[in-house]
Amino acid sequence: MVSFENLVLDDSAPIYMQILGFVRRGIVAGTIADGEELPSRRVLSALLGVNPNTVQRACRMLEEEGLVRSHAGAKSCISVDDQRRERIRRELRQEEARACAERLRSLGMTAAEAAELIVKYWEGGERDA
Repeated sequence: MVSFENLVLDDSAPIYMQILGFVRRGIVAGTIADGEELPSRRVLSALLGVNPNTVQRACRMLEEEGLVRSHAGAKSCISVDDQRRERIRRELRQEEARACAERLRSLGMTAAEAAELIVKYWEGGERDA
C-alpha cells in the first residue's frame, strides 16, 4: 500500500497538485511501485486532513495520466511501466530546472554564475557561496 506518511502539505501549491507530485516523485524514486495499492479516497482524505473532493480530484488526474487504474468496487492501483516512469522523470527534471533557473535569475545571477554555483554544490563544495 502506498504510504502518504511522508507527504507534508504546505501552501506552495493546491493540495491536489501536491498529492499528484508526491505520487509522481515516488514513482521516479522507486518508493512507489507498479501494482501498489492506494488507500481509499476516504481513508486518504482522513489521513491528510483534507476534503474528500480534493483527494478525488488528485486521483482523477492520476487516472487521466495513466498512473492509476481504478475499477468500480475495487482498490485503485499504481500503473507504471519503464517508458512512463522515464517520461515522468524527464518532466520532473525540466520542472525543477526551470524553477531553479527562475529563482536564481530573480536574484540577479547570470547563467554562468548559476552554473558555477550549481557545479560547486553538485561536487560537494562549501555550504555557503
